[in-house]
Amino acid sequence: MNPSSLIRYTVLVFLFACLFPMRVHAAHGVSIDGNLKYPKDFSKFEYTSSEARSGGTLVLHDLGSFEKMNPFTLKGAAPHGLSPYVFETLAVPSLDEPFAEYGLLASDIELAKDKKSVTFTLNAQARFSDGSPVTVDDVKFSLETLKSEQAHPFYQMYYRDIEGADILDQQRIRFRFARPNRELHMVASQLPVLSKQFYARHPFNPSDGKDAMAIPIGSGPYLVAEVLPGKSITYKKNPDYWANNLPVRKGMFNFETIVVKYFKDPVVSVEAFKAGEFDFMMVNIAKQWQRDLTGRRFDSGELIKQIFPHHNNAGMQGFVFNTRKPLFKDRLVRKALGLIFDFEWTNKTLFFDQYTRNDSYFSNSNFAAKGVPDAGELQLLEPYRSQLPAEVFSESLLPPSTNPPGSLRANMQEAKTLLEQAGWRIQDGVLINAQGEPFRFEILLADGSFERVIAPYVSNLKKLGVEVNYRAIDPALYADRIKNFEFDMVVTTYGQSQSPGNEQRDFWTTAAANRMGSRNLAGISSPVVDALVDAIIYAETHEQLVTASRALDRVLWHGYYLVPNWYLANHRLAYAAKLRHPAKLPLYYSYEQWLDTWWMQ
Repeated sequence: MNPSSLIRYTVLVFLFACLFPMRVHAAHGVSIDGNLKYPKDFSKFEYTSSEARSGGTLVLHDLGSFEKMNPFTLKGAAPHGLSPYVFETLAVPSLDEPFAEYGLLASDIELAKDKKSVTFTLNAQARFSDGSPVTVDDVKFSLETLKSEQAHPFYQMYYRDIEGADILDQQRIRFRFARPNRELHMVASQLPVLSKQFYARHPFNPSDGKDAMAIPIGSGPYLVAEVLPGKSITYKKNPDYWANNLPVRKGMFNFETIVVKYFKDPVVSVEAFKAGEFDFMMVNIAKQWQRDLTGRRFDSGELIKQIFPHHNNAGMQGFVFNTRKPLFKDRLVRKALGLIFDFEWTNKTLFFDQYTRNDSYFSNSNFAAKGVPDAGELQLLEPYRSQLPAEVFSESLLPPSTNPPGSLRANMQEAKTLLEQAGWRIQDGVLINAQGEPFRFEILLADGSFERVIAPYVSNLKKLGVEVNYRAIDPALYADRIKNFEFDMVVTTYGQSQSPGNEQRDFWTTAAANRMGSRNLAGISSPVVDALVDAIIYAETHEQLVTASRALDRVLWHGYYLVPNWYLANHRLAYAAKLRHPAKLPLYYSYEQWLDTWWMQ
């Protein structure tokens, strides 16, 4: 090739690369590290069963009520099951890989070499339940709508780095990234695709109840067949479901009908389950599992209790302080109140020793901080040394304990000293500040059964002169109070994925603290935390991700934003004997995902 031809060729290659970025993946699936377990021609996920058959009615339950049919907005509660029964995403997760997704609405996923964009080719067979095709216009509409103020603020945080979408042709759409990170193409793949035509006829975020209850059109395996507002919702299998034969759907969504009944009280719901009013429940209360789920129908084998192990990142559960409240602004106060919770007594007396104490915001995973910071963590933490407690650099993450040589008495004495340092003193049995104001707060509960856990903690706090009230309120009212941060302390869980990423913005950052409906219930507003969340999101290697997660773990832990609770490394499920499940368990899964592979005998 002569020099002039070579120059022309080089220029053409450069222009082509700019217009059509080189692809790392042009595949049926994507993963966090580029590796996929399942090849392009795989027939089904291994944790599904070839013995599964279609038919039957599955009856489930939920607590509370519902008053809308759009799960993607902030105000109000939507019924259980709209996702994934009705709404679908561009790709779906594999439950036996740490972080991998395979195309559903998208048949092909192409990540640009510079990781600044991802292109989706839609499956030409994809259809909404009204028979209309799923188009690139629908995908673009979905992204823009969920990133807008109309949608729940979680989506605005989660999709923040997706700048926008460009329609390339009738089947392809490219998502542009403001700044690439290791998981952003995965995040993009999780986009729920909505019908643009449907929401042109019905407001996405309506102001009146009539529009709020409009039956949505989706591309999923089920249709909404009947709605009794606040009481039940019935889903019927779509006989024309477009994806029945896709490998990512084989052996799944086997029930002909799914009914979700609503109950106001978890105690009543347990009795209803024992009486045969519904078929399946996840049990998160140790007493229910140990003592309440017994009786004739369990003895006869009509009802089954079974523990299903998992390898999930357990995250963190705790009694969360709302630091927006002046009472909880002081870190020493929060630390003192955490010392008073006697987990060991609670676990032995109330939980039958079933639980493990949370010792990290990434419990049960490699992302949990261990020992003192290593060199990589110190590199992230040192620039902020003056803004951080000394313990971040010198202490392990160890929750308070009453096991010998520790004791509740010793913990209470330490708590009293900390409260004195923070300006509080006991006078006539009441903890007061310099202005004579009593230390008083409320613990808000969504579940009355949790009162027996809270009561001993409150009793111990009263010995320090702290006045605490606790009460369970209606689930719908509770949800509204949480969305508007109208509480002093609540019990919550921060679930973590196998690869922490963009969701951390909604948990911990300053932007989330100021946004109603976010998961930053603690009201954390710290430039250090913001920087470490960015370090997680923009980590370029798995090693960097682990290091950044552990550094954040330390800062959160020693901020004492909550009183650590407990976790289980398994799912406790009770179900009717007529239900069947695959023999092979997935590795990383929620109980709802596992249930999607079950069938009726």
